Amino acid sequence: MRRINDIFYSLQGEGHNTGRAAVFVRFAGCNLRCPFCDTEFDTFREMTDEEIVAEMTQYPSRFAVLTGGEPTLQVDEAFVDLLHQHNFEVAMESNGTRPAPQNLDWLTVSPKNPGGGWRVEGGGRLPDEVKVVFEEDTTPETYLPSPSTLHLPPRLYLQPCDTGDAERNAIITERCIDYIKEHPEWRLSLQTHKLIGFK
Repeated sequence: MRRINDIFYSLQGEGHNTGRAAVFVRFAGCNLRCPFCDTEFDTFREMTDEEIVAEMTQYPSRFAVLTGGEPTLQVDEAFVDLLHQHNFEVAMESNGTRPAPQNLDWLTVSPKNPGGGWRVEGGGRLPDEVKVVFEEDTTPETYLPSPSTLHLPPRLYLQPCDTGDAERNAIITERCIDYIKEHPEWRLSLQTHKLIGFK
């Protein structure tokens, strides 16, 4: 049984796959408690793998996004294999503190702790993209491990933090854009689902 917060159909709103129709599976529970997190942690239903797949296959897209919470607390290679058997392309969004299944098709790591807390050793899958939430005092490079541990550099995204305060958000976004202009190895990621008002 897996603890599921929600299964829903929408568009990917962030990062490299922005705009793609996706079936989101939001797993309950996380090993971090970030102040800007917009996820309800305590509400969930226990579902079998078969029940999860049955709900996912009601939708026309075969692009699955496993998110949370922290999905690596519950997702293993056997579950990813099951989704592949049902023709899903499987992406995961993780905070990077635990190894991710090697057989994922796409891995987004959004590290939350500068200077540590991103696990790239121990056999976990390396990320395809890294998405750092940008606040007023963020130094993005401090969220990255040493280049020697990555082998291939992932796509690097900065995402302005949504504080719930429009004036502060505008300042953060302006500073984020300025940072990217000075450090062009980074790209801008916007939460388009919030900008145009969809889940």
